[in-house]
Amino acid sequence: MIEIKVPELAESITEGTVATWLKQPGDHVEKGEAIVELETDKVNIEVPADEAGVLEEQLAGEGDTVQVGEVIARLSSGSGGGTAVATKTKTENATETMTKAPTEKKTESVEEGKKVEKREEHVASPGKGPIATPAARKLAREKGIDLSAVQTNDPIGRINVHDVSRHEEKPAVKEQKPAAAAPAPQPAASGKEEERIKMTRRRQTIANRLVEVQQTAAMLTTFNEIDMSAVMALRKRRQEKFVKDNDVKLGFMSFFTKAAVAALKRMPYLNAEIQGNEIVLKKYYDIGIAVSAPDGLVVPVVREADRKNFGEIEKDILHLADKARNNKLGLSDLTGGTFTITNGGVFGSLLSTPILNGPQVAILGMHSIQLRPVAIDADTMENRPMMYVALSYDHRIVDGREAVTFLKHIKDMIEDPEQLLFEA
Repeated sequence: MIEIKVPELAESITEGTVATWLKQPGDHVEKGEAIVELETDKVNIEVPADEAGVLEEQLAGEGDTVQVGEVIARLSSGSGGGTAVATKTKTENATETMTKAPTEKKTESVEEGKKVEKREEHVASPGKGPIATPAARKLAREKGIDLSAVQTNDPIGRINVHDVSRHEEKPAVKEQKPAAAAPAPQPAASGKEEERIKMTRRRQTIANRLVEVQQTAAMLTTFNEIDMSAVMALRKRRQEKFVKDNDVKLGFMSFFTKAAVAALKRMPYLNAEIQGNEIVLKKYYDIGIAVSAPDGLVVPVVREADRKNFGEIEKDILHLADKARNNKLGLSDLTGGTFTITNGGVFGSLLSTPILNGPQVAILGMHSIQLRPVAIDADTMENRPMMYVALSYDHRIVDGREAVTFLKHIKDMIEDPEQLLFEA
């Protein structure tokens, strides 16, 4: 019997949550094939089988918290570790049960009938739960829906996401929620409805870290505004050739990344962190780019941004954002950043105060571009595309003078982007 254990996740992560069982008891598993998906504080990790075999039992349910090294499943070695039925796929088991079992029970002997009953028990017994896709199981868990109560029109009885969504729309869905997840009793006359959803592990971690930063850092924010005319004109002139040369569009983020690196070199205390009673100045520039993912905001890191050109930075950002949206980020994508840039403007934010991404001591916030009247001189006003920018910083090691000067450097370089060509 082969034990499936929770692998080492990361230096600072000792536990995870069982997100989705990708294989069910009785399923055949090839060597290297994923058995279960674990959710950690930062990323989701698929746990593969070290050897081929048949999944005999699951020792943890979806939503359970498991520790590194804990045995969460057992696998029989070899391709024939159980009965012949056990080596078949989930779909074959379910199809065979629904199409053959009624006839076999009438024509086979009692002994053979027991075999059929045993096979049916393996496929659809209450202890094993209904057949459902991993996505359907995850949605049902988030909504507090009992899969055994979900109806499906699938010919083999497999429940999919649409079945779960359709079930949720029914009035009876409230009765399917576990008692522990039910909302607190409301006065009968209030007529108000509530829904309680358990926070994912990642959302809990985000919440805890944000509170921790606000409690431990002396955070202040300074603001400025940038005339985006020059950068927008440059992008318009160079976009076609840039796409042809790099197979990616020239965005604003690469300009702000290069400007941030140049400003960090002039103000090194913003590219640092506090460790005990020491200040650690980073001599490298790994820039975190905040990305909205399905389970919350994540900050993948563009490595060695100071050594990359605009095309390489844009490709890195596009690649990391795609991985984030598809929940494919690895721990190496998220660790080790020295400074963070977040762009609330993509959601329409005009002005905000970004929160530090600890242990970093500074974060730059970009916002929406809006046409606003700007005084060109004492006699002239023009409508210009303007962006508010914000810099939040840890006042324990960064003084106001440094923060304001840093943001002024950003403003100067974006308003005159040719300066970026001369930055080392």
